[in-house]
Amino acid sequence: MRKLVYYVAVSIDGYIAGPGGEFDFYPLSDEMASWINARYPETLPTHVRRHAGIDDVPNKVFDTLVMGRGTYEPALSASITSPYSHLRQYVVSRTLTIDDPTVEVEAGDPVELVRRLKAEDTGMDIYLCGGGRLAGSLLPEIDEIILKGYPVVAGAGIPAFSGGFLPTLFTPVRRESFDNGAQVTWLTRT
Repeated sequence: MRKLVYYVAVSIDGYIAGPGGEFDFYPLSDEMASWINARYPETLPTHVRRHAGIDDVPNKVFDTLVMGRGTYEPALSASITSPYSHLRQYVVSRTLTIDDPTVEVEAGDPVELVRRLKAEDTGMDIYLCGGGRLAGSLLPEIDEIILKGYPVVAGAGIPAFSGGFLPTLFTPVRRESFDNGAQVTWLTRT
């Protein structure tokens, strides 16, 4: 069965973005960018893949993406209706309508959507792109977390998970460090 993987950048204090959706405060490095491009090229938006010179690189881990409306909005504000055209894209929203056949809006229960996607036999996993509210509602379905932890305190913003109190154990299985002080940690549901 396919896995739902929350692949996410996070600050020391647990934020995935600033109060206005900012993410430019993460300290980047060429080493880490090269690693992401080689290991998880499909996690970059299509227009960024072109700039990185990896637009023809095949997907390696994911073939499907699930995101919340807040994660999708920056693309819309830049007049991009299909930000991950190299993946099947699902936006969870009860109010959004999109006139793009490559993006499906899911107005129903995101848990049911993920269960349907997990039952498919594609050989690749499902990328949970964000945001915090969606991750909180999908916590019972998250099989793995790939946490890109950056050595910066945001102070406020969008938490990695928001919702009710639901302690859920994950086991760290591997960690890699980079020259910018960031660490990527793989965690699997315990």
